[in-house]
Amino acid sequence: MWPNVTKAFEELDEFPALQRVQLTFPRPRILDISAAVNRAVDELTWLPAKLKNKRVAITAGSRGISEITTILASLVAYLREHEAEPFIIPAMGSHGGGTAEGQFRMLTKLGMTEKSLSAPILSSLETVELGRLPNGMPVYIDKLAAESDAIVVVNRVKPHTDFMGDIESGLAKMVSIGLGKLRGADTLHRYGVQGLHDLMPEAARFICQKAPIIFGIAIIENAYHEVAKIAAIPPEGIAGPQEIEFLKLAYQLMPRFPYPEIDVLIVDEIGKNISGVGMDPKIIGRVKVHDVPDLASCSIRTIVVLRLTPESYGNASGIGLADITTQRLVQQIDFEATYLNCITSGITGIQRASLPLVAPSDKAAIQTALRVCGRADIQRAKVVRIKNTLSLGEMDVSVGLLQEAASEIPTALNRNKFVPAFDAEDNILPFTWAE
Repeated sequence: MWPNVTKAFEELDEFPALQRVQLTFPRPRILDISAAVNRAVDELTWLPAKLKNKRVAITAGSRGISEITTILASLVAYLREHEAEPFIIPAMGSHGGGTAEGQFRMLTKLGMTEKSLSAPILSSLETVELGRLPNGMPVYIDKLAAESDAIVVVNRVKPHTDFMGDIESGLAKMVSIGLGKLRGADTLHRYGVQGLHDLMPEAARFICQKAPIIFGIAIIENAYHEVAKIAAIPPEGIAGPQEIEFLKLAYQLMPRFPYPEIDVLIVDEIGKNISGVGMDPKIIGRVKVHDVPDLASCSIRTIVVLRLTPESYGNASGIGLADITTQRLVQQIDFEATYLNCITSGITGIQRASLPLVAPSDKAAIQTALRVCGRADIQRAKVVRIKNTLSLGEMDVSVGLLQEAASEIPTALNRNKFVPAFDAEDNILPFTWAE
């Protein structure tokens, strides 16, 4: 850290008192993941006759999807039982540094290995062009997938980080961008947000017609990052009515801040396994994309992010959504991987790639946020601390905010008040669950 910059981070003498809050969201949950996978695929009654002696490519993405290893391993076992020969292909566009080796390593970091999945992982960035859309845009797909006998597309269906539409992030995105690898992702993202909104579903439907996609597995999570639903759908359901209905369910189940206004939001970790842009814009209310309005559901004045998840492999895409970060996080950044991903994502990527203020420590970052948030009385500051935007079941909330919202927000409280604790290097102690 530059000495003259460090002096700018003036220390405060106090922190607002916090309390641990447990929020309650709808919690449909699947306990037996393997059985749910088998039941879902069994509903495709025509499927077994199409599997015997077929080489089947199964997609694996870069997001931290709950129970993804069990889901894929169960799918591998099901296909083998029906005499198919399954293999895994990374389907993550430009992630993993835009290299075959990097994408293989990313799967490993997320627990998806050849041993855990009981199937080979074949990673390549080579693509083939399937054709062109009416506007002339070329459509690409992973060459290994194109040469297989069948493709199974697996992904979580959820709100997209950049826009709102009938089809957002899910099977259509996995087909058009994930399977498109670096070349396909770059091509589609060049059309900006409108391209994602309109061309992504169109490209997905085109690929489902031209490539040997045999079915898709849609995963919907609840607000606690648990699997709420697993469904198998035929190719015509991808980017179609079934995926539209799954997205509606995902919106219903997503977590939300119960407070309309927050002065300081402390986010312990961001990363590609949390959200495509590190932290979910539809949770924090910030989109920061040209011509896309921010969300009015939660107004946050100052956002502090403290570290990058190891599963991100240094990709800090979305760091620009924060106002203040730490030297520790910046030292974790692989700028080549970050810039490659952000540039490939087009204008939506680079507008959220700029570095916020960089504080020398967690303590300095949080103190600076309190200093600039517009509250002269620190004890009245509306402060919330979360582990990440996937984990809102528990959060630390300032007493001032709780007192203001107590009559409106039903919560279960740990009534012990406390202030954040820091180690010898002024890094905040890890967020631990009360449950």
